[in-house]
Amino acid sequence: MVLSKKNKVGHSNELAALFEPNSVAIIGASANAERIGGRPISYYIKAGFKGKLYPVNPNRDEIQGLKCYPDISAIPGEVDLAVLAIASTAVAAAVTACGEKGVKVIVLFSAGFAEVGEEGNTMQAEVDEIASHYGIRILGPNCLGLYNGDNGNCPTFTSGLEGGFPRAGRVGLITQSGAYGTHLLTMSKTRRLGVTKWISTGNESDVTVAECLEYMIDSDSVDVVGCYMEGVKNPEILIRALKKARAAGKAVTIMKVGVSEVGSEAVQSHTASLTGSDASFQALIDQYGALRAHTTEQMFDILYAASLSPRATGSKLGVLTISGGAGVLMADAAEELGLTLPPMPDTIQAKLIKRNPLSSPRNPVDITANALNDFPLVGENLQAMCDEGGYDLLVAFFTSLIGSPVHGEKLLKVFSEGIKGQGKPFAIIGQAPEEILEKYEAAGIMVFEDPSRAVVALSALAKLNTAFEQANEGEGDFPDIGKISLPTEKITEAEAKALIAKAGIPVPGEEVVGGAEQAVKAANKIGFPVVMKIVSADIPHKSEAGGVALNLANAEAVSRAATLMLKTVKEREPNAKINGLLIAPMIGEGVDLIVGTQNDPVMGPIVMVGLGGIFTEILKDVSVSLAPVSPKRARSMIESLRGVALLQGVRGQEPVDIDAIADAVSRLSLLATQNESDIESIEINPLRAMASGVISLDALILAKEAT
Repeated sequence: MVLSKKNKVGHSNELAALFEPNSVAIIGASANAERIGGRPISYYIKAGFKGKLYPVNPNRDEIQGLKCYPDISAIPGEVDLAVLAIASTAVAAAVTACGEKGVKVIVLFSAGFAEVGEEGNTMQAEVDEIASHYGIRILGPNCLGLYNGDNGNCPTFTSGLEGGFPRAGRVGLITQSGAYGTHLLTMSKTRRLGVTKWISTGNESDVTVAECLEYMIDSDSVDVVGCYMEGVKNPEILIRALKKARAAGKAVTIMKVGVSEVGSEAVQSHTASLTGSDASFQALIDQYGALRAHTTEQMFDILYAASLSPRATGSKLGVLTISGGAGVLMADAAEELGLTLPPMPDTIQAKLIKRNPLSSPRNPVDITANALNDFPLVGENLQAMCDEGGYDLLVAFFTSLIGSPVHGEKLLKVFSEGIKGQGKPFAIIGQAPEEILEKYEAAGIMVFEDPSRAVVALSALAKLNTAFEQANEGEGDFPDIGKISLPTEKITEAEAKALIAKAGIPVPGEEVVGGAEQAVKAANKIGFPVVMKIVSADIPHKSEAGGVALNLANAEAVSRAATLMLKTVKEREPNAKINGLLIAPMIGEGVDLIVGTQNDPVMGPIVMVGLGGIFTEILKDVSVSLAPVSPKRARSMIESLRGVALLQGVRGQEPVDIDAIADAVSRLSLLATQNESDIESIEINPLRAMASGVISLDALILAKEAT
């Protein structure tokens, strides 16, 4: 079992000494700038660090031109930050010495801790205990440290700084992986991305990605953050940081790896199979306005766009092109990503065609290669799109012409002047030497070689805008559903329905009976036709066991069905405990949904809603959110479903009561969160939605196992 210190729910101010130290000691310092203990000193000197730098090595008097000290206690004055580049076996003693010196934070390069097994894990726990005793924060162990371009703070041995520092900018990078973090840092330079802060968190025995994200969001010098994550140790801090980012209009993109499967309960619950840990992480991302990147290229495209472009104000895309084929390609990509391509106004189209009869100015606006013969067409069409098209986003395909010795400078002038003051994200598709690309970027214009990547980046800006403008749908006061008392044994369908009814979710008027005679009496009371189901917590899939009979129209049909059902179920499920038969009214036509909650081990209760039948089984058309959710947030979840048209009424069908669905989803999420310690999962499948109201036709509750 992995031991770890209890996660802290601190504030980003606690990391000031990590990112902004006034004095730094390098323990294990080396005169060789190529060694792990020598690289940080070399980087500090090259970066022009203004604070005090103290190499520590008992075998040296001077290192890289700096006075060297035999141990940290010999350093005069305070030390804010200590960098440990020593063997793992010497770390505990060094941390103790740092504690006695009053060091605030340690960057622990040393490997050989929890990542190597039980023995290393024990050593890590010992180091954590010492650090906790002295109130020291630790970055690492097994990390590459960090870089802060604002002040030249370079407690790192990454090779990503060997060829020089990143260009100045307002992007922050956070990574759990050291080597991959080096890859990201190096890639940021080749992608001309302005990175001001970069950090590798390693084993995260203390400082986590979530804390670093909050620090960067609170920083005045960071507007855009990219994170590479392998796990979430501080979901509460991560949520707090993402809330801050959304409120401040700061873009966050997260690349999360390590997708895991759900637990053993999946066999009993569709909800479990649809809301595994990755689905719950995606719910967090969606709910709090960050973007999920699935590839490194995608993450850097989002960072590039968000750091260079003005904020988007909507999702209407205007496409200017000299190639009809490229225009169609981008239009297809845009539609798939949820962007719209409204046509230019008819009157403007007529003017543009009169000016250029070879053009197709609908949108995409194709001015064709005639632009080479009549160059002012480029500016005129761009101006028309900006002034009359009503577009929120613009993209232009001009291929190698942007780097052409003949046309390149003219195009740069037209585009930079045409977009100036418009406040619209604008991407150019083309190829050109780097010095030309930098001129476009200086004008706030993105440049891509791949049209599809340009559209993806623009789509990301539109999604960020939606997140920034989104009301706090999950915030506010929630009603008190209250604690419920769960049965000591497995919970039957009838018991589950009684419990969700206490939360205000409608259930049918039904009765549990022991045999055929009682079933007939109950059916007469309820009114025909009726439904009959076996009552057994040991049989989650009743139909397969012969435990469901529908549309029983009279007493004789009920009696026959009861006798046959008890006999068949006993034969098919001989070990199941049978609690009786449930008699319920047949409910009218509607649209069936699945609604459920699952207690995620990291994120806590999450709630899911999806369309039933094939949409659940095959298409997995579901929306997941952290619980609790308000009815407003629940409605957004419902409206995000691909099959939402079925709820809104298609082919003459009457629309169903979406507000009633949203209310049921919200109430179920409250039932789960207010009984988090007792309930593992809840599932209503199906929840039938009708023109007025909803009703729960089946329910399953799984209690948490005692620990």
